[in-house]
Amino acid sequence: MPVRRAVCPGSFDPITNGHLDIIDRASRLYDTVHVAVMINKSKQGLFTVDERIDLIRQVTAGLGNVRVEAFHGLLVDFCKERDIPAIVKGLRAVSDFDYELQMAQMNNGLSGVETLFVPTNPTYSFLSSSLVKEVAAWGGDVSHLVPETVNRALAERLGSR
Repeated sequence: MPVRRAVCPGSFDPITNGHLDIIDRASRLYDTVHVAVMINKSKQGLFTVDERIDLIRQVTAGLGNVRVEAFHGLLVDFCKERDIPAIVKGLRAVSDFDYELQMAQMNNGLSGVETLFVPTNPTYSFLSSSLVKEVAAWGGDVSHLVPETVNRALAERLGSR
């Protein structure tokens, strides 16, 4: 029987409990889930790509079928190189759907890769990495929004500013 593979792409700067929920749910549906950390050279992140990969590996260590790696370029090329037929994306709101549907249709047209949309757990429907960084930068408590490892990394990074 063929191995069922999917990818969960994103910048994950930093990974949140919302991201982790989608990755966990995908890991129960697929034999192997690749978490593809996007490299965007034109955008300065709070954490380097290597730091993000390390944090994601730490918080997904309990999921034996998750692989974490960086990618740049087109996601469909990442998928083609690894024989991944499906992209799993979390949708927080209707506003996410418009953009993600266009991306899904483009990706399918370019390579035949399918996109599965997973509705976000309502607990995380407002959550984004940008919001977490902003609240943490102002000294707000984000411990309920990110894994403990990430919360510590945020405190260390933002405490030095």
